[in-house]
Amino acid sequence: MSNSAPSDDPQQSTDSDKLDFKTKLAYGAGDLGPAITANIAIFFLMIFFTNVAGIPAGLAGSILMIGKIWDAVNDPIVGVLTDKTKSRWGRRLPWLLYGAVPFGIFFFLQWIVPRFSANESANVWWLFWYYVAIGVISQVFYTVVNLPYTAMTPELTQDYDERTSLNSFRFAFSIGGSILSLILAKIVFEQIPNREQQYIVLAAICGVISVLALYWCVWGVRDRILAFEAKRTQTEEPASIPYKEQFKIVFSNRAFLFVIGIYLFSWLAVQVTASIIPYFAVNYMRLRESDVPTVLIAVQGTALLMLFVWSALSQRVGKKVVYFMGMSLWILAQAGLFFLQPGQIAFMYTLAVMAGFGVSTAYLVPWSMMPDVIELDELQTGQRREGIFYGFMVLLQKFGLAFGLFIVGIALEASGFIEATPGQSALPTQPDSALFAIRIATGPLPAIFLIAGLFLTFFYPITREMHAEILLKLRERQQERG
Repeated sequence: MSNSAPSDDPQQSTDSDKLDFKTKLAYGAGDLGPAITANIAIFFLMIFFTNVAGIPAGLAGSILMIGKIWDAVNDPIVGVLTDKTKSRWGRRLPWLLYGAVPFGIFFFLQWIVPRFSANESANVWWLFWYYVAIGVISQVFYTVVNLPYTAMTPELTQDYDERTSLNSFRFAFSIGGSILSLILAKIVFEQIPNREQQYIVLAAICGVISVLALYWCVWGVRDRILAFEAKRTQTEEPASIPYKEQFKIVFSNRAFLFVIGIYLFSWLAVQVTASIIPYFAVNYMRLRESDVPTVLIAVQGTALLMLFVWSALSQRVGKKVVYFMGMSLWILAQAGLFFLQPGQIAFMYTLAVMAGFGVSTAYLVPWSMMPDVIELDELQTGQRREGIFYGFMVLLQKFGLAFGLFIVGIALEASGFIEATPGQSALPTQPDSALFAIRIATGPLPAIFLIAGLFLTFFYPITREMHAEILLKLRERQQERG
């Protein structure tokens, strides 16, 4: 197929690493859809399975684990395929263009409760396999749109600080989408009394918004991406390295191993806390279900406000220092949640705001490190393999998350957690053993993950000075070839 760009200005220059506001805005919009859908799933899918579909907590955790493992497996496959894609829309954009609508449809199908059998026990197992199947397909389309999107970051700019700015826009939309989804959840939960209908309406609204935002991204960044592609295809590339050798190179990149470790521990803390916090708020703190989005908005709202503050500060003191500052506050917040007592609502919101300071650095810093790792690999091997690096980063992260979510589900069931009966209006009262397990998963467990992430960040090898040297050597190499 022809590589000519379908725009009026296919030869738009990419010599300048500075991006205009419109391009940054459009790129940021690409994370709105995945953020909205992922946020709803992170915060509510577990509690939807137990309190709406009536699935035991252990089985619910298993559904989430299977989905995450499959999601991890398909990430490097899609990553390699995007690196090899050839079309007039370049390597990444066709995946977003054609994957957006199926992505929205299968997200919606996760939130219905079909009735397969009059026998409750048999129906639970039918529901289990239904959610496994839909979850697996939904994760495929999530990867199809999200992984090529994340791999576009180093193609839009090579400037060290500009990438941090670009990721600020991305995660402003990401956290903004999370907040929007929680606001929508609060409105829907308050307006619709039936739990099953609440989730159907919420999923439909979020699905439509997600699809439209992905198309905004495609049309907004295409000129810049296609100009990069035109420049890339004009440059003679070295012979392709076999896949087995590529994987070996990826895992021999020391800086890459640090980044995936930092990202894994940060997001284990995020997702374990996110999955358990609705249970903590309703069952332990005795809030109404419609109050849960308000608690979550306190975290995500603070994270959004702090995102640009951390981004500006990182240009002065560096990414590592910013990460340490945010994580320290977050660890204190997680520890405080464990000691919180029912009725201490104001203190709970204070801790939620403190956690938001750290959550924003978990969004910003690891993803800002990844393009630097890719350029270090390019210097060492002569090839750009964004898709493989991003694919394996997310693969290892999701294996860890799958294990974490599975353990949470099993721990809840082992502690005597009582799931709701489908159609039941009042939630069952939980035993003290289940409440203690919820508190452990809310406080100490995420705090341990965060401390491990801090340890790895301390030893992360790529500094601003080292990155400048990498870029200088890459430009010298390009001049020699030119």
